[in-house]
Amino acid sequence: MSKMPTELEELAEFLHHGNTQIRQAAAEHLVGYSQTHTTLFKRNQLEPVKDLKLIVKDYVPIAKNGLTILINISHDAEVLKALASDDAFLETLLLRITSKKEPNANEIAMLLANMAKDDSLQRVLELKRDVPKELSTSRWAIDQLLDCFVKGAEGAYNKHADYDYLSYFFADLAKFPQGRSYFTTPQPHDTNIIPLTKLQVFTSHRSHIRRLGVASTIKNSAFHVPSHPTLLSNLSPDPALPPPSVGANLLPYILLPLMGPEEYSDEDTEGMLDELQLLEPDKERENDVEIMKTHLETLLLLCSTREGRDVLRRVKVYPIVRETHLHVENEDVREACDRIVQMIMRKEEGEEEDEIPDGAVVKAGAGAPKLVELKDDEEEDEDEKIVDIC
Repeated sequence: MSKMPTELEELAEFLHHGNTQIRQAAAEHLVGYSQTHTTLFKRNQLEPVKDLKLIVKDYVPIAKNGLTILINISHDAEVLKALASDDAFLETLLLRITSKKEPNANEIAMLLANMAKDDSLQRVLELKRDVPKELSTSRWAIDQLLDCFVKGAEGAYNKHADYDYLSYFFADLAKFPQGRSYFTTPQPHDTNIIPLTKLQVFTSHRSHIRRLGVASTIKNSAFHVPSHPTLLSNLSPDPALPPPSVGANLLPYILLPLMGPEEYSDEDTEGMLDELQLLEPDKERENDVEIMKTHLETLLLLCSTREGRDVLRRVKVYPIVRETHLHVENEDVREACDRIVQMIMRKEEGEEEDEIPDGAVVKAGAGAPKLVELKDDEEEDEDEKIVDIC
């Protein structure tokens, strides 16, 4: 004998009611329960989820509530799979988010960001669809979404949307090898532009969501070690790179957020990238420690090869990291600074012993940071050699 549906379950059944006002009332009331009652939307083989997918195409207020519910319940693995693996639903979302007049584009961006946590959504990297002519010239869905994000910042393409949450979508795609390859490879159909160069310009944007998502996309892309020479190069053309010999010039965009108004000595600035010199006296350092930590982790990834470490030494990354360590009172940020210093200040195989001890690390102390020689665990630290940095 089947149990009687509860009032809430009955309410969920009204999501497919033929009367618009009843559908609207049901969706509106269910939004509040979607954060705490995920199982409510999974009954009868996910029938409410199927209804919600259709509601996305409904009248604007109903669609908005439907999208909000889907955003809230997509943390559930079963719901996530039902959304991410549905080709027709994905096309519905793409059709709407690329429309210049879509009033719920931001909610769609948030839902796509959640859906990207499912492995199956990697297929968006190989998906071709009709060209939204006002937005893009590319048939590739991923290019169209990138155009939404770049051209749509601050309502420039669609007055209802800023597309900031697409940066989280890109960050999740960049966790997959195919996504990293896309973001770091010159695209022949797009005049050999490297997609990451379209994103990196937003590392100093006023939107916190955009800065964090872009920083995460860059970091995840940097796990693709073969792309490091391209990411580190600021030359175009660069004869050291394979054709089309285009450098991404990534470093200024991840170093600028780490920098404040500090003045550097001539010795420190000699060789520093042009974009990082003569900054305004009111230059502000990134104020979110998660974003700072993410940029520092990107630098650590770029330290993973000898060539990368050589570039970071040559363009004077060390003084920037030193000042970051000195001025940011956060243990995670300081620890990340320590690790970078260990990588770029150590001597390489075949080099003479440097003035700075092998494996030197910045340690927080009173006043300026200190470089402390690292000892083996079994050694006593009473004779540690401390070198002050002025």
